[in-house]
Amino acid sequence: MAVKEFLSTRRSCTTCPYCGVGCGVSINREERAEETAISVSGDTQHPSNFGKLCVKGSALGETIDERGRLLRPRLQGEDCDWDTALSFMADAFKQVIHDHGPDSVAFYLSGQLLTEDYYVANKLMKGFIGSANIDTNSRLCMSSAVVGYKRAFGADAVPCSYEDLEHAELIVLIGSNAAWTHPILFQRMQAGAAKLIVIDPRSSATSEMADLHLAIKPGTDAALFNGLLRFLSRHHYLDTEYINKHTRDFSGTLVAAQDWSPELTAATCGLSIEELLEFFQEFAATEKTVSFYSQGINQSSSGSDKNSAVINCHLATGRVGKVGAGPFSITGQPNAMGGREVGGLANTLAAHMEFTDQDIKRVGRFWNTDRVATKPGTKAVDMFRAVESGQIKAIWVMATNPAVSMPEANRVTTALKKCPLVIVSDCIANTDTARCADLLLPATGWGEKNGTVTNAERRISRQRSFLSPSGEARHDWQAICGLAQQMGYGEHFNYLHPADIFREHAQLSGFENNGSRAFDISAFANIDHSEYDALTPVQWPVNEEYPAGCKRLFTSGQFFTRDQRARFTPITPQSPQQKTSENYPLCLNTGRMRDQWHTMTRTGRVRKLLDHSEVPEIQINPQDASSYRISEGALIELCSTAGKMIGRAVMNGGQNPGEVFAPIHWSEAFAQDAKASALAASVVDPYSGQPEYKQIPIKVSALAVKHYATLICREDFAEKLWDWLQQATDSSILHWYRVPLNTGYRYEIASSQPIHGRELVSKILSPEPRLFWQQLATPNSQRWIAYDNALKILIFSGKNWHQLPSRSQLEKYLDIDLPESPAQLLHPIKPGVKIVCTCLQVSRPQIEDAIAQGLNSVETLGEVLGCGTSCGSCKPEIASIIRTANASEKTPSIAAPIKQGSTEKNANVQRSVVQAFIPE
Repeated sequence: MAVKEFLSTRRSCTTCPYCGVGCGVSINREERAEETAISVSGDTQHPSNFGKLCVKGSALGETIDERGRLLRPRLQGEDCDWDTALSFMADAFKQVIHDHGPDSVAFYLSGQLLTEDYYVANKLMKGFIGSANIDTNSRLCMSSAVVGYKRAFGADAVPCSYEDLEHAELIVLIGSNAAWTHPILFQRMQAGAAKLIVIDPRSSATSEMADLHLAIKPGTDAALFNGLLRFLSRHHYLDTEYINKHTRDFSGTLVAAQDWSPELTAATCGLSIEELLEFFQEFAATEKTVSFYSQGINQSSSGSDKNSAVINCHLATGRVGKVGAGPFSITGQPNAMGGREVGGLANTLAAHMEFTDQDIKRVGRFWNTDRVATKPGTKAVDMFRAVESGQIKAIWVMATNPAVSMPEANRVTTALKKCPLVIVSDCIANTDTARCADLLLPATGWGEKNGTVTNAERRISRQRSFLSPSGEARHDWQAICGLAQQMGYGEHFNYLHPADIFREHAQLSGFENNGSRAFDISAFANIDHSEYDALTPVQWPVNEEYPAGCKRLFTSGQFFTRDQRARFTPITPQSPQQKTSENYPLCLNTGRMRDQWHTMTRTGRVRKLLDHSEVPEIQINPQDASSYRISEGALIELCSTAGKMIGRAVMNGGQNPGEVFAPIHWSEAFAQDAKASALAASVVDPYSGQPEYKQIPIKVSALAVKHYATLICREDFAEKLWDWLQQATDSSILHWYRVPLNTGYRYEIASSQPIHGRELVSKILSPEPRLFWQQLATPNSQRWIAYDNALKILIFSGKNWHQLPSRSQLEKYLDIDLPESPAQLLHPIKPGVKIVCTCLQVSRPQIEDAIAQGLNSVETLGEVLGCGTSCGSCKPEIASIIRTANASEKTPSIAAPIKQGSTEKNANVQRSVVQAFIPE
């Protein structure tokens, strides 16, 4: 891809900006005749991934162009310069604080920020504005895990290393679809000899590869691990020496678990006694056990207790701080941990310090300020409630999209729109949150940013810039320092380079620490610019005791509590606060899709990442679909007490009856009524403040669609289409979504009435441009083409979306010269095929043809077609296609599971999913 200015040498190393795995990325440049091209590959020297990248990471090079970028400040819809923007910000903040006090302003941050950005934002808000109203979208994914670790270990400190996944003999994945969400780590799990047990209400790509899948009832994780603790005690699997020497509060915790017999646990969790005992016995007998858990237990109204229930079982067996063992919470975002290190959460201060008198005074001494906040601020959900009520009158949102990601998302959007001052820093101009802003600030994006991030195993890595900033974009830390200087705090924010900020951050981590706080990188207290630029990945702590970093914590059995003993936490399992009812009889689970990230502001720019799923796919059990008269591929509407969402139905026999799954990624910038978060009520864990996204009561119905249309065009119609739909009182359009292309856009539209393409375009485009139009009618469809010297708009419409032509075939017409007779482009085109392997663009028919020719394993298909040989996240689907083909050759009965111990349900988990017809 051509770029305007390449800053690095021929090869540079940086870090992927997606999930918390923190993969190293190698950037290579090639000088060509008229341009500089770059390529992205995995960094073979980085200890997180050793050269491997998932499909999203591999496609990073396709995200760095300027299309859709916010390139200059925009005040009240008009471009302005930075001096005007900063002056406006400072005057507004000072006035609001003067009139209403420091708690009337807030910052809402993101795990997409670098540690240096986070540090100065936290310092400005908590140290000089004097409020703790600074929180982060990490609240939505990691805060319950933080509570669990702090309860047990006295610190927000992950004890494990990725190496433990390879040394483990048993890995228990709890509420984690790691094969899709963290595919590089899942490959490391598979590389070892560990047995895999998956605990998850829904069948997934991860459970497809497991030895045992426990499809528990939603929300019953704490009951399961209370039952396990009782089993360990009754059958003498406790490490009593470890308990007596290194822990406290075990007896009360065991009393709380005593009623959880195998019979009661199995009945509560919806499991057979046989599969429950198989799990209990495997855990009890396997010393090298890693429990690997994620949003399935975190995003709950009792997520903190679920985390503690898991950790209790590890403490009871002494499986903490040992090779191949430990409770391992996997981080969702690239720098969620870095944000927590600097105090990015509203209930912490800085450098793992708390709101105690001693810590408040300590931070004040270090920052040389007497304005340090003295109490916790509002956590994310409460923060936006305070915006709604008018308590918070000015909010700065950085690098995140709360109008999409927060529970009751539509309510949050309304609150932001009526807030007196909303400032949004982003690299993308058109997001749901940006539409609410009074002031938009252009931020640097990946490739332009320079700083550090910390991954899920406490490893600090450098994210290095290799591109010059686009337009007038500035680093977030520069924008924050600019505001601080305008507000009169300039001497405390006179940083010239991110190394200056990192050095201060390191100094604060060691300031009056003396081993009392887990986070300590004081070995970098005097790091200079050249050393910072050359910094290699290292796991904290990095200090006098561990000058080269520390791979594994708590190996000595000493913790960061006052008496250095770990703490058990008695757990009384709680049911989800959101409960199904007669009006809302189904339970909705939400989560990530394989090839997308967060709200798609980055991944949604890459055409091939939409091949596997380009619209929200609602997975529903065929029995439920039959009950609600929903057919395969139908557009359906999910409704809750909080809002609604539209997606396409996919039959999935591995989805439990009564349970539905929806992806979290789509927003109004990509599709109409597509926000899963709009369905979730603002129900949170009382300790962590983390919302409950996994158990949402809903009802479902099919949309009465009569006609479909595909539009291929050069212009982005999204805002015009959205505005027209908002204003129209007689619109027949029920749903639309868009797919960004290399040289244009594709729109898919569903309507309750026949769609006349030219009339639709004239409504969206006003005034209608002067173009040549041609039309072709067939018994099943209508087709239009509009052009001048090149193709402008191509429209195919019909009654059956399955029969509309191959999208990839249509899209290519934007990139080729018009034929002498443009009407040739309206001739019949075959329907599309489903892409299974996004990395290598291998389709389902290609795989099926190869299987028919005798290639009957994932490995041999990979050797011939390449599918599954890159990031590996498509392997479960390939295995399912193989089993489906084998079953059809023999009998219609259930195919054999892929690994010994897999259940009959596991063997069929993806079969009905991959049979869904999804056009390109």
